[in-house]
Amino acid sequence: MYSKQENQRLRQEFWVAFAEAYPRKWLLYDTKIKDFSFKFFVDNKKAQVMIDIEPRDEQLRKIYFEKIESLKTILEEDYLKDLIYERNFYLENGKTISRIWVEQLNVSVSNRNTWDNIFSFFNEKMTAMEYFFYEYQDYIKDLEINT
Repeated sequence: MYSKQENQRLRQEFWVAFAEAYPRKWLLYDTKIKDFSFKFFVDNKKAQVMIDIEPRDEQLRKIYFEKIESLKTILEEDYLKDLIYERNFYLENGKTISRIWVEQLNVSVSNRNTWDNIFSFFNEKMTAMEYFFYEYQDYIKDLEINT
């Protein structure tokens, strides 16, 4: 069991090692859509690559989620398999967002032996999500086009 400081240091080492292994600028928050972002997540059980759709306006959140959902067949056949879609995902702070993600189980930020697997997973899945977004961003961004 790590102390809070050791855990924080280990997490920092993890992210530095990932940045060194895959030194490129990820899309993440730079989607040009307010409250629509790509995220990496890792803990002591799993690693995830996700799209978080977080507008406060529930109708706007619903529209963006449905636009992605309408592209589900293309997304899963051409870019990523095994995606999980959750229209109403509840964060620990009580906020409701929409989330689409893929995960790898049985890896741990605390186990350096799994880091290479996590890094590879992050690179492969986030790259695929970004390619998908770049291809369909005009449709996703255009609120005049409904699904």
